Amino acid sequence: MKTLGVYIHIPFCVRKCVYCDFLSAPAAEETQKKYVAALKREIEQNAPFYRDYTVETIFFGGGTPSILKAERIKGILNVLKVHYNIAKTAEITLEANPKTTDYEKLCALKIAGINRLSIGLQSADDRELKILGRIHTYKDFLQTYGDARAAGFGNINVDLISALPSQTLESWINTLEKAVSLTPPPEHISAYSLIVEEGTPLYEHLEQFPPIPDEETERQMYYETKRILERHGYERYEISNYAKQGCESRHNRIYWQRGISHTHDYVGFGLGASSTVGNSRWKNTSDMSSYLNGANIKEDQQTLSENDLMEEFVFLGLRMTAGISAAEFHRTFQKNIEDIYREPIEKWTSQGLLARDGDIIRLTDKGLDFSNTVFADFIL
Repeated sequence: MKTLGVYIHIPFCVRKCVYCDFLSAPAAEETQKKYVAALKREIEQNAPFYRDYTVETIFFGGGTPSILKAERIKGILNVLKVHYNIAKTAEITLEANPKTTDYEKLCALKIAGINRLSIGLQSADDRELKILGRIHTYKDFLQTYGDARAAGFGNINVDLISALPSQTLESWINTLEKAVSLTPPPEHISAYSLIVEEGTPLYEHLEQFPPIPDEETERQMYYETKRILERHGYERYEISNYAKQGCESRHNRIYWQRGISHTHDYVGFGLGASSTVGNSRWKNTSDMSSYLNGANIKEDQQTLSENDLMEEFVFLGLRMTAGISAAEFHRTFQKNIEDIYREPIEKWTSQGLLARDGDIIRLTDKGLDFSNTVFADFIL
């Protein structure tokens, strides 16, 4: 059977952070109740299209999924379990923010079937958290982390963001050191660099915020991240993701490996969620009223061309430190990768951003730093 990753979007949060451009907003209890009902309806109605798939991963993202009552998360999972073929070993992740859970709620989520948590710390510096508009302190995070361990969660990711307003190299190193010194340490750490997205309060009023670190400081943060995390036993397996051995995010791998094997499809349920199945891609409406009504919620439907699929093979595959296989490219497209991409491969290999190891083509450490520049040359 083919592999399916399921993404479930929960578009609610306590308060919008100043840097966030995700589809999310605070919502009343009644709206949350109606949304979950519409979400369960969408999941059930689409089940016949995925009879030939085994669901290997389920990911509750947002927004802040942990804002929902545990019984609502359980209800969504029950619909999936009834109508889809869920692997016994499926990875089921829920994004959680401090101050939206407690020990009892986390116990209920564990019993419901959540077996992996992704906790949004972002920074261990309370001043930086306040500037970002986060609702929690570092002490709140420690409480949530301790509650999660006590509730039995043995697979936890911690999200961190570097290059924040007012952040120094020293404060970023302090955040990293505190993350790896947790007891027990997290199995996975996602360390992203802040992107000031258009339309966010940070973008619109940047001059009102403390300065963002300059390019050189940001680059030092980038290298310190790799040095510190690897010293503590985390392997970098993707541009911004590090994991203890065997603890890589299986759900994220489905996204990144889709280009390598088109049996790795993913479907998104919920407001604004995106899906790619075979050579078809679409997203759901971002209008809450339309979504709650349940009619014609699919938008931007497109059929991916062979060029689209080849680009995806390269872009997604090269995000992984393991790289891409020339032989797999030929098996997938019946074409030699050198015939399609000889020029960019030779160009970036000669400049030390790509490395060729027999069948495998991968970004070097320096290439990972300049990945977007490399990727631009692989657009057909």
